[in-house]
Amino acid sequence: MKESLWVNTSPVRTLRTDDPLELLKFARAGFRAGGVAIAMLVDIRGGAARALGSQVVVTEEGEFAGFVSGGCVEAAVAAEALLAISEGCDRSVLYGEGSPFFDIVLPCGGGITVAIHVLRDINAIDQVIECLGKRCPAGLAYSPQQQSLSCVAPPEQAGWHGGTFVSAYRPATRVVISGRGIEAERVALLAECSGYDAVVLDPSRASEGLDGVADAYSAIVLLHHDLDAELPFLEKALNAPGFYLGALGSTRTHRKRIERLRGLGFSDEEVARIKAPIGLFGPAREASSLAISVLADVAATRLATFV
Repeated sequence: MKESLWVNTSPVRTLRTDDPLELLKFARAGFRAGGVAIAMLVDIRGGAARALGSQVVVTEEGEFAGFVSGGCVEAAVAAEALLAISEGCDRSVLYGEGSPFFDIVLPCGGGITVAIHVLRDINAIDQVIECLGKRCPAGLAYSPQQQSLSCVAPPEQAGWHGGTFVSAYRPATRVVISGRGIEAERVALLAECSGYDAVVLDPSRASEGLDGVADAYSAIVLLHHDLDAELPFLEKALNAPGFYLGALGSTRTHRKRIERLRGLGFSDEEVARIKAPIGLFGPAREASSLAISVLADVAATRLATFV
């Protein structure tokens, strides 16, 4: 058991992120430097600002990252994690509705339960990081009884499976863009700012460049102003994996696109994959609005596809 000097440490947020991969890497770095705990959102009563499986990672130095709420309980969670590290024992804490902490109120009016696990080895986290590096999904199973983590097959969504809580990790959204001009530039820029993996293909070699780039966690975005230039890439895109396929152009342009694809032998089901006109709202008549519309549509589709 560690000495209790850590309980007097004031928690300080040192990394402002809710990206699951960044948090796992933060945990790994903290473990290599000393003690670290992972606080996991394992139950929600009423409303909540974060999804089940959200995490806060806390080092024994009091540095923390991540969110399990809108920012109102993270410092308190970090303080509890420091106590857990000091005692060398996992714990579970309630906040909001049903909590003994009357001075900590969740704005949403609900309640949450946070399980705090003191890391004793890093193997499971290393395995999840390796899977995500290969753009493969993974699950992280927490057993309160055994006070352990293990890498498992990912569930459809985070939650309790028997006495084990399993978090789901999936690769970051990859936005594969084909097109010339300011529209492609703005979509790529906004995608990068949003934490997505943006890949801009050379339109003259787009049909070749798609090989090995698109996967199940990819959104394929066609920003051509010419159906002839678009068609070689679109044929390839219709046979590629991806949760989103959108194409620039009006409703009239899309009717012409469909006629040409049917003439090439594509079925109605295959053609129905194409979101056109592209974007969540429209018409967007300048590049910045188009980029917001496209990426909002990508985000909404990913949420609907991977619950």
